[in-house]
Amino acid sequence: MTDASSVLKTMKDEDVEYLDLRFVDPRGKLQHVTVIKDEIDEDFLAEGMMFDGSSIAGWKSIDKSDMKLMPDASSIYMDPFFAEKTLCVHCDVLEPDTNESYERDPRGTAKKAEEFLKTSGVGDNSFWGPEAEFFIFDDVKFSVEMNKVSYEVDAVDGAWNTDADYEMGNSGMRPGVKGGYFPLPPVDHMQDLRAEMLSTMKRIGMKVDKHHHEVASCQHELGLVFGSLCGQADNILKYKYVIQQVCSAYGKSATFMPKPIAGDNGTGMHVNQSIWKDGKPLFAGDQYADLSKEALWYIGGILKHAKALNAFTNPSTNSYKRLIPGFEAPVLLAYSARNRSASIRIPWSESPKAKRVETRFPDPSANPYLAFSALLMAGIDGIKNKIDPGEAADKDLYDLPPEELAGIPTVCGSLREALTSLEDDYEFLTAGDVFTRDQIEGYAELKWEEVYAFEHCPHPVEYKMYYNL
Repeated sequence: MTDASSVLKTMKDEDVEYLDLRFVDPRGKLQHVTVIKDEIDEDFLAEGMMFDGSSIAGWKSIDKSDMKLMPDASSIYMDPFFAEKTLCVHCDVLEPDTNESYERDPRGTAKKAEEFLKTSGVGDNSFWGPEAEFFIFDDVKFSVEMNKVSYEVDAVDGAWNTDADYEMGNSGMRPGVKGGYFPLPPVDHMQDLRAEMLSTMKRIGMKVDKHHHEVASCQHELGLVFGSLCGQADNILKYKYVIQQVCSAYGKSATFMPKPIAGDNGTGMHVNQSIWKDGKPLFAGDQYADLSKEALWYIGGILKHAKALNAFTNPSTNSYKRLIPGFEAPVLLAYSARNRSASIRIPWSESPKAKRVETRFPDPSANPYLAFSALLMAGIDGIKNKIDPGEAADKDLYDLPPEELAGIPTVCGSLREALTSLEDDYEFLTAGDVFTRDQIEGYAELKWEEVYAFEHCPHPVEYKMYYNL
């Protein structure tokens, strides 16, 4: 369904009462406005809807606040949760006087990145397979006051609840710390909940394939089948929406924080990427791990620009509590075939069509439109400049001796370092005006606010370490 008449037909055939216009802010959070069907006609869908851009953090000032939401008719789906029948549509954000894409609109950036791939001559299409993990808790409390900073989470299946008292007794059936990968029920408490999430995604048109418990206590993952860059960014936002809504219906809470609990594995969003040209997989070849030279150069571009990429792929202060040694975190900037300790993995595939590159350091706190676009721009830069990724790292990088570790570069250690790296290395993003300097500066300004808020607040661990000095 790609035009206004198809949207109107769907609304009529399904007796839809509302059209929900959804768009994404710079941090990657969906926003929406709901319009009754009486107002929806071909003119509305062709002309879009005005809204106040000054109310979105990081966008317009109040004296230039008028902006336009333009529905993308190809993105429609029925909302599976609202009481009234509601059709949802993702929107691009436009400048009302020119009808051109607003340069700080993340979805517009994703579309420009896809177009730049074509005009660059590198390829015709790119395919993306993000793997976003998440945690589910039964109870979440937090406080940030001038005299109190605290958080507490709990879940019946939490590894810490082996001796908790429950009205019906404690079954003792729960995964241990770092022991949650693929257990059967009753150890896996969330089988039916995840199945409902996956089935809901299928019903709204998403291509899905699997679900399972992840390594950490209370950690889970659902599988998305690969798709286009912008389409998969849309899907990640739908993925988060469905997961959080299903959890809410069951009195639970889902979070995509990279490191919500200490002492166990954090949450990543591994991103599988491939490029096709002239109907053929560009990454298949006769080099290392059956990759092409272009694939190796693509890897070289990501490794070269990794620290700047971190500002988009790992954009929270919490991201860097995950990116530490000892928790299967992809800290070291190296690549390898089938080696999950490297930050870039080449998954094994028998078919050349499935040849791809998996970047393992991103996490789901990222705005997917910006993260995927930035990865693609780094890869294209690598191909155009034939950036050598160096030798592959086929050893277990987690067990390397200190003298070998010293020679391998790492991802950033903090959001502060990532933002500083972006300031020093951003020009690869602005090729073809995919990202603009204004957009990057506006995004960084938002993120610096988060850095200052985090750095200026005393932490309970500091009281434990320093109060009695």
